[in-house]
Amino acid sequence: MTKLFYKPVGLVLGTAAGLVAGFVFKHVWRALSGEDVAPGPTDEDRDWVEILLAAALQGAIFAVVKAAVDRGGLEGARRLTGRWPA
Repeated sequence: MTKLFYKPVGLVLGTAAGLVAGFVFKHVWRALSGEDVAPGPTDEDRDWVEILLAAALQGAIFAVVKAAVDRGGLEGARRLTGRWPA
């Protein structure tokens, strides 16, 4: 029953984690590069190193934020229900 309860909560938290990670990445990229927009793989004027560094940074930030949000959500659900939902 706890797993069923947590499924929609997990989906909402996952979406929120993605939004937060995007916000954090945008600010970190701006602080590191001085540019508002990170390079994408189709940016012709950017070199490989810059594109791959931006992708690696974005992935790392997303992974850390998602793990923190997921873990916090699971611990919060356990406090409410007394059981680990996953």
